[in-house]
Amino acid sequence: MGFEVRRRLSVADTVTLFNAVVGFVAGAIAFTDPQLAARLILLAVIADAIDGIVARNGDSSAVGPLLDSVTDVVSFGATPSLFLYVLLTDAYGGIEVAHPAVFVALALLASAYVVCSIVRTAFYSTYFDSPDQRPGMPNTLGSIIIATAYLSGITNPLVLSIGALALSLAMIAPFDYPKPGPKHAIPMGVVQAVAVVAPTAFFRAGPRAMLAIALLFFALGPWVYPGE
Repeated sequence: MGFEVRRRLSVADTVTLFNAVVGFVAGAIAFTDPQLAARLILLAVIADAIDGIVARNGDSSAVGPLLDSVTDVVSFGATPSLFLYVLLTDAYGGIEVAHPAVFVALALLASAYVVCSIVRTAFYSTYFDSPDQRPGMPNTLGSIIIATAYLSGITNPLVLSIGALALSLAMIAPFDYPKPGPKHAIPMGVVQAVAVVAPTAFFRAGPRAMLAIALLFFALGPWVYPGE
C-alpha cells in the first residue's frame, strides 16, 4: 500500500504544510532580510491558526495532529532559533571571524529555543491528551514575542536572545497555558496581520500592539485568562 497522499491529506493539512513552507522561507531569508523574516514568522502563526480553525470545522485527518506538531517545531522552533543565530553572528562574528569559544556560546544561546520547543512538543504529544492540559508556553506565543519585538524596534541581538532564553524555559515550565477562544483570537489575528503587512506604519503600531498583547498573555495567561 502506498502513501495515498491525495486521499489522506485534508484541506487543514494543506494549510499546515503552507505554514512549513513559510517557516522555512523565513529561516532562509533571515540571512539577508531579518525584518522580512520576522514578518514571515508572524504569517506562519496566522497560517497555524487557520489550519486549527479548518480542522475544528470537520476537515481534519488522522495524520493532521502529527503534521501540525512537526510543522510547529520547524516554523516556531527552528526558524526563530535560526533568526536569533543570524542576528547574533552578524553582531559578534560567525565561525570564520569569532573566537571558537564565542561562536559556540552564540550557537548554544540561539539553539536553546529550538531545543526547548522540541522537548515541549514531544512531551505534549506523548504524555498529555486532554484539551484541558496545555503544559508550558506554546512555541507560537514565543515566536510572536520574538518577531514582534524585533519589528517594534528591539533589535539588539543579545537582548532578544536573553529574552528568548526566558521564553525557552517557559516552554518547559510546570504550568498550563489556556488556548485563546475565537472572540479573542480573531482580533489578535487582525492586529498580527497589520504587523505583517505594514510593520512600520503609524510608528510601528501593529507590531507594538501585538507585542503588548503577547507579553500580557505570557505573563498572565496561565492564571487570569479563562481560555476557550
